[in-house]
Order: sequence, then structure tokens, then C-alpha cells
Amino acid sequence: MAGNEPLIPKHGGYRKLKSFKVAQLVFDVTVRFCDRYIDKRSRTCDQMVQAARSGVQNIAEGSQASGTSKKTELKLTNVARASLEELRLDYEDFLRQRGLPIWDRNDPRRQSLIDRRCATADEVAAWVREEHDRGRSGQSGPHGQKLSSPSTKSTQSTFPELAANAALVLLAVACSLLDRQLAAQAKAFETEGGFTERLYRVRSEIRSSRPPSTRSTRSTPSTKD
Repeated sequence: MAGNEPLIPKHGGYRKLKSFKVAQLVFDVTVRFCDRYIDKRSRTCDQMVQAARSGVQNIAEGSQASGTSKKTELKLTNVARASLEELRLDYEDFLRQRGLPIWDRNDPRRQSLIDRRCATADEVAAWVREEHDRGRSGQSGPHGQKLSSPSTKSTQSTFPELAANAALVLLAVACSLLDRQLAAQAKAFETEGGFTERLYRVRSEIRSSRPPSTRSTRSTPSTKD
């Protein structure tokens, strides 16, 4: 460990995390989706919005808590991941219950949306409109796939299908990022320990840097939380 290890390291930079940015985009998309396609009086509407919000808030809270508790950071990041998984099931249920397809993992439209690198809900909505218009005109997709024509799908069903599947694509990206983040946090906790271990190392470094005549001969008090 470095000789100048700070007792409380830098923390709270969650706004720069890609997982936070994608989760926040999922939240914004979900609010718009529920406003348009889910009955506002239903419990599902509230649950979807709250699950999306939980994903964002727990990433932020975990990052802020990491300065004094890596264990709390790990726990809250996992809560964020679980919340987004719950939201993913809600979107899948929405499609399944309406007889709308859930895009296959290899569907080119998934990669098309990922490549767009949307930063706002408006940009996602623009992509959905483009895909809808492309399908109505009978054009091929950006990767050569044949899209549905107006005779096979109505506008009423196409927009919800596109919007829900777009949300699922973004959720897959967010969940993948959080899985990697959790793995990194777990490894850091294993190798570096938490606040108690860091407190012990800092105290030990301070004592070892003092002249021998000033060092206390008393036993070191327990540093356990």
C-alpha cells in the first residue's frame, strides 16, 4: 500500500459512471413509456417507475458511501442491479401479455440502438420513430433485415413493441455494466478490505513514521466497527 494512503479515499464520482448514465436514461425512458402505455392508476405503473428510480438512486448512494464502507457500496450496487432486473421482467410481461414479440438476442435492431449511443429519452424516441417509419415503408433495416409492413402490423401495436424492446436493450446494457461493476467492487473488497482495515493501515503508518522515543508502548485498541 502507498505510504500516504488517505483514511477516506476519493468517492462519489457516480455521475461519470457509464452504468449511472445508462440507468438514468432507462429511468427517463420508463417514465415516458408508462405515461403513454401504462394505466397511471395501475400498480404496475408505479412499480415500473420506482424500480427504474431505484436503479439510479442506489448506484449514486453506493458510490457516495464507498468512502467509508465498501461493503455498503457493494450492497447498494447489487440493489440497483436487482431493481433493473425487476424492471426488465415488467417490460417482458408487457410484451408477452399483448402478444408482441420480444426481440431475439441477435435481432439487428438491438445493435442498431446500441450503436446510436442515445443520451436522452428524446433520442431514443427519435430512433423508435425512425424504425417505425422504416417498417411502414417496407424498407430494410440498417443491417439488411426485412421489417414488417403496414399490412402485417398496425401503428397501434408497432410503437409499443418498438418502445418496450428499446427499453429492454438499454436495460441489458445497464445490467451488463452493473455486473462488471459488482465484480470489480467485490475484488477490491477482497484485496483491500474495508474502512476498518484501512484505518488500521493508516494508524500503523503514522506510528511507524514517528521517532522511536515518541512511540507508545501501550497495546493498540481494537479498530473493529
